[in-house]
Amino acid sequence: MDNMFKEIDGLLDIYKFSDSEKEEFLSIIKPIVMHPEFIKRMNSSVYAHHGSVSLGSHIIRDAALTYKICKKKILKNKHINLRIAIIIAMFHDLYEMPWQNVKSKKKMFSNKHGFVHPIEAVINAVTWYPEYFKDEEEALIIIDGIIHHMYPFPVRSINKDIEDIESNVTKKFYELDKKYRELIILSTLRRRIGSVSIYNGKYVEGKIMSRADKMVALGKQEVSFSSLKACITGVNKKLEKKKRD
Repeated sequence: MDNMFKEIDGLLDIYKFSDSEKEEFLSIIKPIVMHPEFIKRMNSSVYAHHGSVSLGSHIIRDAALTYKICKKKILKNKHINLRIAIIIAMFHDLYEMPWQNVKSKKKMFSNKHGFVHPIEAVINAVTWYPEYFKDEEEALIIIDGIIHHMYPFPVRSINKDIEDIESNVTKKFYELDKKYRELIILSTLRRRIGSVSIYNGKYVEGKIMSRADKMVALGKQEVSFSSLKACITGVNKKLEKKKRD
């Protein structure tokens, strides 16, 4: 646990956090990062996200940059809920299975990782962190932000079922309260084209987080053609070769 917080502190130094900013940021994310499922995602050998960067590290980077962008906008008298924006960032990639080089067959192309992981993430977030979704208005903003964080990359639209998504996630979806299932479905249907939704999100908090995600993913620590291509194909040959070596 101490090593995890040392790593987080180092990531915040990259974004030039002051001591007071670190204190404020950590007060928001600490209950989230201490969950066993999040701790598991800090392990890059289990959950490699972009290239060999751990999923947990990527999420922290996104949340840190989201914080910095929000702070700048708040200084300009923009009305932004800083806490909600960071929560969206912390939940946006809580997908189920390590996705690179997992050779599972999907009946629909739009069931590849890039199209469905926001849905998996929001289902897992509601399941693992129900206390963050008790307020109906906040739940709507968080769910919408997670679902559409990949814009302009599409997200899979769902109606009454979520067939071909990971079976464990499907089970969790049907165990959710009906109001959460309906919010998820509604969000995936915004500006639907065929089997996907292409929408930049309804709320400013989600839009800021989406912007931060692009900036982090295209940064020198994470960007590679292999990892970006893998979002669609599910296969990162470069990472596969590294493991063999």
